Amino acid sequence: MLTSVKFLKRNAARFACAAMVCCGALLTGCASGSIDNASTASTPAHVRPDNIYVYTFDASPDQVKLDGGMMQKMKTQLEGSSAAQKQAADAAAVREQVANEIVHQLQSMGLRAIRSDIPAPADQNVLLVQGSFGTIDSGNRRRRMLIGLGAGKSEVSSSVQILYKPAGGTPRLVQTFNASADSGKAPGMGETAGVGAAAGSVATAAVAGGGLHAVSETQRAGVSADAKRLADAVAKQIGEIGVSGGWLSTAHIQG
Repeated sequence: MLTSVKFLKRNAARFACAAMVCCGALLTGCASGSIDNASTASTPAHVRPDNIYVYTFDASPDQVKLDGGMMQKMKTQLEGSSAAQKQAADAAAVREQVANEIVHQLQSMGLRAIRSDIPAPADQNVLLVQGSFGTIDSGNRRRRMLIGLGAGKSEVSSSVQILYKPAGGTPRLVQTFNASADSGKAPGMGETAGVGAAAGSVATAAVAGGGLHAVSETQRAGVSADAKRLADAVAKQIGEIGVSGGWLSTAHIQG
């Protein structure tokens, strides 16, 4: 019995860290992209587009909400850039990332997706993917790490229009919808430290929790991660349109 107690004490920190990693892995999964308010105008039945043209979504720098935390403000100042410059850079980065990721995901479905900033050829049957951002919010990294559970969350949202243009014809609206993604409701360091306390090692829990949240913050939070999730959701929605139109198999959009 005494040996078992000593074993538990020696390994309490290890158990605490393992528990926190499992807990963090589960809860960071809450971050995801979503589609809502989908409105279908028409579906081009039995027509497979020759190509899908994806355009950068409209955005303006003044839509961007920068991280209001003191550390982030100091970082911006040290880099010698103004808030306006940082807003413009973030808006441009999100626009590029979303367009490129939509193309990547559609190509992974076996579709001929093309990133474009010019009108589609007149002699092709094409889908046109256009949109505009409503929110590009960096949230507050410090609040996410310390408090979590949605506090300080980052978020990206957009309205999207899918149009179909037959060869020699004019574009007509197929579907509109809203797409959004945020950093989710992962617990902060204060929450996960309780796991270590239960195992008898608060100090170790705090250190491990800090590392866990740093990794989670890098991989799952911030407008860059949100932009990817939003783009993935948009691509999947386009895939659904293909399934309903008869030019894409369900198997291509699963997973």
